[in-house]
Amino acid sequence: MTIPDEFKTRLKIAKSKLKKELDNDNEKQGTFLGNAFKLGTELVAAVAVGTIIGFILDSWFDTKPWLIIIFFFLGAAAGMLNVIRAANKMQKD
Repeated sequence: MTIPDEFKTRLKIAKSKLKKELDNDNEKQGTFLGNAFKLGTELVAAVAVGTIIGFILDSWFDTKPWLIIIFFFLGAAAGMLNVIRAANKMQKD
């Protein structure tokens, strides 16, 4: 094997290793971004559902704004609990 052939072989090996590393980094970045959106969505959804339930119950019982406030905070607490659970699960994986 001549020196240029050996160099070409080494270059191909190095390029393939670099490409694999870049592909793995892109996959990890996508996974992290997806997890971040998941956590944010869980928090917002819980707060929204709690507030909507409070609004509906307030209109039925005519107790505005007390049930909206109570269920807003219950939704916020549930959302934070969901985020903590999901983050712990992601950390284990």
